[in-house]
Amino acid sequence: MAAVKVSISELERYLKSLKGKPLDASIDSLISLLKRRQVQGSEACAVATAHILLQVVAKTKFLDADHMLERVQQVGCRLVSAQPRELAIGNIVRRVLGLIRDEAAEDRNEGGDGDDDDDDDDVALTPSAAVPDPSKHNNQFPASTYAKQDAGADYISSGPRPVRPGALTSVSSFSVPKTLLSLLEAAPSALTPSVGSLRDSGTSTPMRGPQNTKINALRSEVIDGIEEIKDEISQADDQIASSAEVQIHPKDYVLVHQPSPTVQKFILRAATRRRFTVLIATEPPRDVTDEAPYASFRRKLAGVGIDSINIMNGGLTAHMSRISKVILGARSVLANGAVVTDAGAGLIARAAKERGNPVIVLSGVYKLSPESAATEESLIEWGSSMSQVSFADGSLVNGVEVRSAVTELVPPELVDTYITNLGAHSRNHLSSIIADHYKPEDVDFQLWK
Repeated sequence: MAAVKVSISELERYLKSLKGKPLDASIDSLISLLKRRQVQGSEACAVATAHILLQVVAKTKFLDADHMLERVQQVGCRLVSAQPRELAIGNIVRRVLGLIRDEAAEDRNEGGDGDDDDDDDDVALTPSAAVPDPSKHNNQFPASTYAKQDAGADYISSGPRPVRPGALTSVSSFSVPKTLLSLLEAAPSALTPSVGSLRDSGTSTPMRGPQNTKINALRSEVIDGIEEIKDEISQADDQIASSAEVQIHPKDYVLVHQPSPTVQKFILRAATRRRFTVLIATEPPRDVTDEAPYASFRRKLAGVGIDSINIMNGGLTAHMSRISKVILGARSVLANGAVVTDAGAGLIARAAKERGNPVIVLSGVYKLSPESAATEESLIEWGSSMSQVSFADGSLVNGVEVRSAVTELVPPELVDTYITNLGAHSRNHLSSIIADHYKPEDVDFQLWK
């Protein structure tokens, strides 16, 4: 829990620094924090990623939607490389890439009908089209209504298209003596007004106004979408907790393993309406002077009349016969349903499966990843072994390699129910949630060249 508090304080300090710091410096600062594990945990990493991508979208000058996609993808690759085991980082990057694609597609669909008219206008007003065929001149501009987008992106409807005045009309209507002098006198008077009017109007040259308006509108929509993602992350725990009364029944014996804030809020919400017993599986304290693990959580349970029992991981099997259900907090959930959790949860899930007890996993949708790990080793995080071996035992330290796992991968067949901020789901339903939140082309964005 101490590591989580440090991560939260570092995150808050980083978010406050975003206002007065240049964009590139903010990106480098977050990468440094991720590499040093000063910002860790799924929620903290997801929040930091959403904030920095919002800064990227808001502060970068983009040429078009493809440029925005490329820039977000570049920053996302750097963040994922800084801490590849935090899958929530990649999930948020994919969500933002999907936002850009959706908003760009909507803009194209909305502007598709007007683009053809604009193209026709440009062709009709180019210098090459300024000299019409006299035989077709009367049918060149039929009376019709049209819509034209101005520099402010507003659509203006007008009446019949006006016929542009000029000396060319008189040339095509009257017979002019074809002498050298008459041709020299007629050419400037015929061409100069048309070219001059085009230069003054600016219609024949590319206009940046509509394009800037489109990219600014896209930027605004993407920023709104990122704000919604931030709200989703902040509200996920409360929405997950709303399912607690359905999952926990009176007189249940509920086993939780190193309860995360999500699990604690879930249990406390059920405690407002139910009377049950909570068994908390924890690692033994490193020092006899340390406070009992999750003491504050136990005090909150006692305050609402819920009995709690602390169990060391080594004595779990002796209590499994009393357990009604197991509730685990997820660091991330893979596409196949496998769950990355704190080390030790796998043993609990296997024991529960043997006795037929349901295993429930709590996870926000932002932790649900479209990735499927090639190897378990790529997801397991290893920490310090100081709690297992003391440096005072020099011969053991020098002669034995001791590894202490921080996380563990729980196979999908050991999980019965996944509860997200969208409700309860089976393993087979996870693919539908992934399809709703991620674009297929963004699944492997970190591998783009």
